[in-house]
Amino acid sequence: MEPVLAQAPAIDATAFKAVLGRFCSGVTVITALDDGEPVGFACQSFASLSIDPPLVSFFPAKTSSTWPRIRRAGRFCVNILADHQIDICRRLGRSGADKFAGVDWIASSNSSPLLTGALATIDCELHDEVDGGDHTIVIARVTGLNEHSDATPLLFYRADFGRLAAQ
Repeated sequence: MEPVLAQAPAIDATAFKAVLGRFCSGVTVITALDDGEPVGFACQSFASLSIDPPLVSFFPAKTSSTWPRIRRAGRFCVNILADHQIDICRRLGRSGADKFAGVDWIASSNSSPLLTGALATIDCELHDEVDGGDHTIVIARVTGLNEHSDATPLLFYRADFGRLAAQ
Protein backbone atom coordinates (compact mmCIF):
# COMPACT_ATOMS: atom_id res chain seq x y z
CA MET A 1 0.00 0.00 0.00
CA GLU A 2 1.30 3.45 -0.95
CA PRO A 3 1.85 5.87 1.93
CA VAL A 4 -0.57 8.78 2.03
CA LEU A 5 1.19 12.13 2.16
CA ALA A 6 -0.48 14.94 4.03
CA GLN A 7 -1.30 18.00 1.97
CA ALA A 8 1.21 20.76 2.74
CA PRO A 9 -0.34 23.96 4.03
CA ALA A 10 -0.47 26.90 1.62
CA ILE A 11 2.54 29.19 1.99
CA ASP A 12 1.88 32.93 2.03
CA ALA A 13 4.03 34.67 -0.63
CA THR A 14 4.82 37.62 1.66
CA ALA A 15 5.98 35.31 4.46
CA PHE A 16 7.97 33.24 1.96
CA LYS A 17 9.85 36.34 0.74
CA ALA A 18 10.42 37.60 4.29
CA VAL A 19 11.86 34.33 5.56
CA LEU A 20 13.96 33.53 2.47
CA GLY A 21 15.14 37.14 2.40
CA ARG A 22 17.11 36.37 5.55
CA PHE A 23 19.42 34.20 3.49
CA CYS A 24 22.33 36.36 2.38
CA SER A 25 23.68 35.71 -1.11
CA GLY A 26 26.36 37.07 -3.35
CA VAL A 27 25.44 38.90 -6.54
CA THR A 28 26.37 37.92 -10.08
CA VAL A 29 25.72 39.23 -13.55
CA ILE A 30 25.24 36.64 -16.28
CA THR A 31 26.48 37.99 -19.65
CA ALA A 32 26.71 36.83 -23.26
CA LEU A 33 26.91 38.16 -26.79
CA ASP A 34 23.76 37.83 -28.86
CA ASP A 35 24.40 38.62 -32.53
CA GLY A 36 27.40 40.67 -31.43
CA GLU A 37 25.41 42.70 -28.87
CA PRO A 38 26.23 42.38 -25.15
CA VAL A 39 23.31 41.12 -23.06
CA GLY A 40 23.09 40.33 -19.38
CA PHE A 41 21.06 40.27 -16.21
CA ALA A 42 21.75 40.58 -12.48
CA CYS A 43 21.30 37.32 -10.61
CA GLN A 44 21.66 36.57 -6.90
CA SER A 45 20.31 33.03 -7.25
CA PHE A 46 23.62 31.41 -8.23
CA ALA A 47 25.37 28.35 -6.78
CA SER A 48 28.19 25.93 -7.26
CA LEU A 49 26.65 22.57 -8.20
CA SER A 50 29.39 20.01 -8.89
CA ILE A 51 33.17 19.76 -8.94
CA ASP A 52 33.29 16.64 -11.13
CA PRO A 53 32.09 17.52 -13.66
CA PRO A 54 32.46 21.25 -12.99
CA LEU A 55 28.90 22.62 -12.96
CA VAL A 56 27.20 25.75 -11.63
CA SER A 57 23.53 26.71 -11.51
CA PHE A 58 21.40 29.82 -11.53
CA PHE A 59 17.71 30.54 -11.74
CA PRO A 60 16.35 33.20 -14.13
CA ALA A 61 12.69 34.16 -13.90
CA LYS A 62 10.53 32.74 -16.68
CA THR A 63 9.49 36.32 -17.41
CA SER A 64 13.09 37.29 -18.25
CA SER A 65 13.51 38.68 -21.74
CA THR A 66 17.31 38.42 -21.44
CA TRP A 67 17.67 34.73 -20.55
CA PRO A 68 16.31 33.54 -23.95
CA ARG A 69 18.98 35.66 -25.68
CA ILE A 70 21.72 34.20 -23.49
CA ARG A 71 20.31 30.68 -24.01
CA ARG A 72 20.50 31.25 -27.78
CA ALA A 73 24.18 32.19 -27.45
CA GLY A 74 24.79 28.89 -25.63
CA ARG A 75 27.84 30.22 -23.79
CA PHE A 76 28.07 32.97 -21.21
CA CYS A 77 30.09 34.46 -18.37
CA VAL A 78 29.12 34.60 -14.70
CA ASN A 79 30.58 37.81 -13.24
CA ILE A 80 30.83 37.78 -9.42
CA LEU A 81 30.35 41.39 -8.34
CA ALA A 82 32.42 43.40 -5.87
CA ASP A 83 30.75 45.68 -3.32
CA HIS A 84 31.58 48.80 -5.38
CA GLN A 85 29.49 47.49 -8.32
CA ILE A 86 26.00 48.26 -7.00
CA ASP A 87 25.31 50.65 -9.91
CA ILE A 88 26.27 47.98 -12.48
CA CYS A 89 24.01 45.49 -10.71
CA ARG A 90 21.09 47.93 -10.76
CA ARG A 91 21.70 48.81 -14.42
CA LEU A 92 21.80 45.16 -15.51
CA GLY A 93 18.92 44.24 -13.22
CA ARG A 94 16.39 46.45 -14.98
CA SER A 95 14.43 45.84 -18.14
CA GLY A 96 14.74 47.69 -21.40
CA ALA A 97 17.15 50.42 -22.45
CA ASP A 98 20.78 49.80 -23.32
CA LYS A 99 21.91 48.08 -20.12
CA PHE A 100 25.57 48.15 -21.20
CA ALA A 101 25.77 51.90 -21.88
CA GLY A 102 28.67 53.13 -19.75
CA VAL A 103 29.58 49.63 -18.50
CA ASP A 104 33.23 48.71 -19.04
CA TRP A 105 33.88 45.17 -20.19
CA ILE A 106 36.30 43.06 -22.19
CA ALA A 107 35.77 39.72 -23.90
CA SER A 108 36.19 36.67 -21.68
CA SER A 109 37.88 33.51 -22.95
CA ASN A 110 34.57 32.43 -24.54
CA SER A 111 33.97 35.96 -25.95
CA SER A 112 31.26 36.86 -23.41
CA PRO A 113 31.34 40.24 -21.63
CA LEU A 114 33.69 40.13 -18.63
CA LEU A 115 32.79 43.11 -16.44
CA THR A 116 35.72 45.29 -15.42
CA GLY A 117 36.08 45.23 -11.63
CA ALA A 118 34.40 41.85 -11.06
CA LEU A 119 35.87 39.75 -8.24
CA ALA A 120 35.93 36.64 -10.40
CA THR A 121 34.46 35.30 -13.62
CA ILE A 122 33.28 31.87 -14.68
CA ASP A 123 32.93 31.02 -18.38
CA CYS A 124 30.20 28.49 -19.03
CA GLU A 125 28.29 26.56 -21.66
CA LEU A 126 24.63 25.67 -21.25
CA HIS A 127 24.34 22.08 -20.01
CA ASP A 128 20.65 21.68 -19.08
CA GLU A 129 17.48 23.46 -18.04
CA VAL A 130 14.86 22.22 -15.58
CA ASP A 131 11.44 23.61 -14.73
CA GLY A 132 11.54 25.43 -11.40
CA GLY A 133 8.06 26.87 -10.97
CA ASP A 134 8.15 30.56 -11.92
CA HIS A 135 11.90 30.25 -12.61
CA THR A 136 14.09 28.06 -14.81
CA ILE A 137 16.87 26.05 -13.18
CA VAL A 138 19.88 26.49 -15.46
CA ILE A 139 22.76 24.05 -15.17
CA ALA A 140 25.96 25.20 -16.84
CA ARG A 141 29.27 23.45 -17.54
CA VAL A 142 32.26 25.51 -16.43
CA THR A 143 34.80 26.02 -19.21
CA GLY A 144 37.05 28.63 -17.57
CA LEU A 145 37.70 30.37 -14.25
CA ASN A 146 39.49 33.58 -13.26
CA GLU A 147 40.03 35.48 -10.02
CA HIS A 148 40.45 39.21 -10.59
CA SER A 149 40.32 40.99 -7.24
CA ASP A 150 40.47 40.57 -3.48
CA ALA A 151 37.88 43.32 -2.93
CA THR A 152 34.88 42.49 -0.77
CA PRO A 153 31.81 40.97 -2.44
CA LEU A 154 28.49 42.63 -3.13
CA LEU A 155 25.84 40.94 -0.99
CA PHE A 156 22.06 40.80 -1.22
CA TYR A 157 20.08 40.58 2.03
CA ARG A 158 16.42 41.31 2.82
CA ALA A 159 15.75 42.83 -0.62
CA ASP A 160 18.70 45.23 -0.42
CA PHE A 161 22.43 45.35 -0.98
CA GLY A 162 24.93 44.93 1.79
CA ARG A 163 28.64 44.67 2.51
CA LEU A 164 30.75 42.57 4.81
CA ALA A 165 31.49 44.36 8.07
CA ALA A 166 35.10 45.33 8.73
CA GLN A 167 36.86 42.81 10.95
